[in-house]
Amino acid sequence: MKLLHAADLHLDSAFAGLPEEKAALCRQESRDILRRLVDWANDHAADVMLLAGDLFDSDRLYSQTARTLALTLGRFRGRIFLAPGNHDFYAPGSGYSAVDWPENVHIFTSRTPQTVLLPEWNASVTGAAFTAAEEWEPFAGAAFAGSEEAIRLGVVHGEVTRGESKYRAISPAEIGKTDLTYLALGHVHRYGGVQRAGATAYAYPGCLPGRGFDETGDKGFLFGDVTAEGADLEFIPFARRRYQSVTADVTDRDPAEAVRQALEGDCGQDICRVLLTGARRGDFSLPALEGELTGLCASLTLTDETYPEEDVWARCGEDSLRGLFLQDLRERYDAADDEEGKKQILQAARFGLAALDNRD
Repeated sequence: MKLLHAADLHLDSAFAGLPEEKAALCRQESRDILRRLVDWANDHAADVMLLAGDLFDSDRLYSQTARTLALTLGRFRGRIFLAPGNHDFYAPGSGYSAVDWPENVHIFTSRTPQTVLLPEWNASVTGAAFTAAEEWEPFAGAAFAGSEEAIRLGVVHGEVTRGESKYRAISPAEIGKTDLTYLALGHVHRYGGVQRAGATAYAYPGCLPGRGFDETGDKGFLFGDVTAEGADLEFIPFARRRYQSVTADVTDRDPAEAVRQALEGDCGQDICRVLLTGARRGDFSLPALEGELTGLCASLTLTDETYPEEDVWARCGEDSLRGLFLQDLRERYDAADDEEGKKQILQAARFGLAALDNRD
């Protein structure tokens, strides 16, 4: 079968770090991403979609959001299995219980694992739900085992850890006991690759989309083929807007050019935060620099931690640790026979002075 695995959409997030106009736009985009996700899945002939929790940012959501979600998922031509997480736990009166869901959507409503058979693929899906905001009882791999189908899928929200967690601790050892072909996880907001525990492949796809500077980089889902021999899934970047938080060193460079080089790829739709560091050749105005970079990205915040450029060799030879350090490097600098070598020695001198002055 062709499988799509997504998680952590956090619909109706506040996007509190943005001005209200941009926050409203991001909330609308997070709803639109569901429509695009279903369209993409249909265009790529996905058979099964596993949604591993936290589709909503809260158990108290706009009723229109839940109805829109149900209508959107109903357009998917395959089967959908949804395991509520700690943000959108299943309980009487929650968003999940207030909506009539289409026939192709199965929502796991119990903290005890349940199994649904898919005889058309000789497959099964086993899942469990959060029924409260905290789930201290750890994941029990044996409760997900026992199905005899050729393809055995699991979907659950929780935290892979060898210790305790209020978000359903899931140890790799317990994952190995499931004997699942693939375990679809939700909760961690960064894709960390497809892992293995025993015969079972498992993965977090990360959140979709990012909502702040603690969720930087590409955001998307996993998609690929699952057979009796195993799961072959790849990460599909899908969110149109990324958060980027980078550092731009202005040493020996124009500040605007340093910002452009620090940001990744085509960032016209991205929300970016740039920390300016290094030795500046002259004073510059942050508002003027932001004006020069208008249009580079959707939102740009600059922070200035630069310092005035100084003569690196000014204290060379003085009777101090700094002087001896600079004297040694100056002799190497003068002896270097190529510009690249001189550049590296000059950089070493600047790093050393920064360390001596307790600067980054």
